[in-house]
Amino acid sequence: MSSAADPTPAGEITPLHSRKLFFTVFPSIMLPMFLAAVDGTIVSTALPGIAASLGDVERISWVVVSYLLAATIAAPVYGRLGDVLGRKHLMFVALGIFILASFLCAVAPSILALTAARVLQGFGGGGLMTLSQALVGEVVPPRERAKYQGYMASVFVCSSTFGPVAGGWLTQSFGWHSIFLINLPLGVLAVALAARLPARQTGGGRLRFDFLGTGLFALFITPLLLALEQAQRFDARLLPLIIGLVAIAAVSLALLLRQERRTPAPLLPIKLLSQPSIWRADAMAVCVGASLVSLITWLPIYLQVARGTDPGSTGLLLLPLTALIAVGSVFTGRIISKTGRTAIMPSIGLPLVAVLVVCLAFLAPHLSLRQLPWLFAAIALMHGTAMPVVQLTVQILAGPKQLGAAAASVQFSRSIGAAFGAALVGTVLFGTLAAADLDTAKLFAHLVQVGPAALADIAPGRLAVVQREIEDAFRAAFLTIASFSAIGAALAWTIPMRRI
Repeated sequence: MSSAADPTPAGEITPLHSRKLFFTVFPSIMLPMFLAAVDGTIVSTALPGIAASLGDVERISWVVVSYLLAATIAAPVYGRLGDVLGRKHLMFVALGIFILASFLCAVAPSILALTAARVLQGFGGGGLMTLSQALVGEVVPPRERAKYQGYMASVFVCSSTFGPVAGGWLTQSFGWHSIFLINLPLGVLAVALAARLPARQTGGGRLRFDFLGTGLFALFITPLLLALEQAQRFDARLLPLIIGLVAIAAVSLALLLRQERRTPAPLLPIKLLSQPSIWRADAMAVCVGASLVSLITWLPIYLQVARGTDPGSTGLLLLPLTALIAVGSVFTGRIISKTGRTAIMPSIGLPLVAVLVVCLAFLAPHLSLRQLPWLFAAIALMHGTAMPVVQLTVQILAGPKQLGAAAASVQFSRSIGAAFGAALVGTVLFGTLAAADLDTAKLFAHLVQVGPAALADIAPGRLAVVQREIEDAFRAAFLTIASFSAIGAALAWTIPMRRI
């Protein structure tokens, strides 16, 4: 029989301790993660202003791509170094790089200089993402950790959605330089908050770093993401370039896997990543990233082109999709904290996502603009069941000594899934249109640029055909997104670790 004097059981924390832990840990990791996530999207709405100011329009996409490339490459590097040198110390390093790079971005005199500064900023941002996730595993008990993963999934989604809105407002009000200058005071605040994190003793010993593995990893990631970026241009003349980039990535991957099996201090711990629960969780992160980012990327285009909504109305219609993912993530974290059951949440949620997106594919033309947000809300809630489980599964199985590598693997998987998914869905959409009618495919590209006004001079009979062909193309795109969720559901059902 327990009494009031009994010590708290192992693994449990009192409500007061829980609240103190939350206010110490969450703000300290939330702001760095917010800065890293929002800087991946805040630039998108500022690109026209940057191009008008600096010129060199043909290279403007590099302002976005360079950050993604650097952040993806940096993730496993910070994961490996954090496991050895200490994550709190490296958080200060990543914040310092991020703040310095933000200033260099703001004063860049040319697109090439801005691209170089964005590469440096990505090296800082990739560390902020990885270290924030790993620090949760370092300082929070396993049961409580589930809640934090839900909170952090919410921060990631909300900041990614908030970025374009904030970028547009800041650029319109203060100029494009302001989207980088705002990072300076926020970065200083993040440093002050990070100083409140409890320090943890590191493993010590001599640092052995896998420089060859890092180079091969960069040589794998860079051509792969460049190939995906080129694929979204839908230009057949780029096909040889895309094939060449994919070939370089494939050869680099083969050499990387060989190197990681042979080196005593691998950048990517193959033994860890080959565990059944971990590789399934990371693969599920790929599927969720592909599904979610594809929806966020292509639904605005569907609403504006196929349903004739203006940008302001589109943002309101999509609000349930972006806001309720956070609700689903937080709810999932709380359920896991109370029951200890993990994989059951995405095992139910992801099949429902697949079914709901199939319903979207076939019912979207018949649903009113008032009914669509309800469907978006249900899709968002069910999507929120996945990422907290992915992070929790990988972190627990990795153990304290490999938390950084575990967090990096999830971040890397989600980034690749997002890039690949959005590109593949775009290819399906434009490919379906081109197969049906080349004229409609060209008209669709014009519609994306100028909106429904492009349909004003089309005869009624031709207009009906065009609308039907566009609806068919979006149906194929939505079914592709549903397949991502279906694969993720199969992975969730087969994860061996099902509770903590």
